[in-house]
Amino acid sequence: MSFDLAIWEGERPADDLAAGSAFEEILRRYDDEEPETPATDRIAAYCEALARRWPDDYTAPWSVTPGPSGPFLYLCVVWSMADEVSAYAAELAASMRLVCYDPQAETLLP
Repeated sequence: MSFDLAIWEGERPADDLAAGSAFEEILRRYDDEEPETPATDRIAAYCEALARRWPDDYTAPWSVTPGPSGPFLYLCVVWSMADEVSAYAAELAASMRLVCYDPQAETLLP
């Protein structure tokens, strides 16, 4: 079991319902895309910040290695680290003017 977060570039949705719609649309466009779209500069910078926070396989909280696609990143986190990662990931996203969405709870973070 994992805890998932979606991070993307764009205007912050007005509410959780709008965020859910935006998430579904971006998921359709970028998830499992072949060939993959290179990460945008801001998403690449976000990934680099995550790698600095969790620099090696022993401390990394990912149940699946994150793979950005264009302006979108889907994070799968081991359940035992969900609280720590979600707090950090949401704060980092906000500082970089990125949207952070919890698809399980269907809520915007922070």
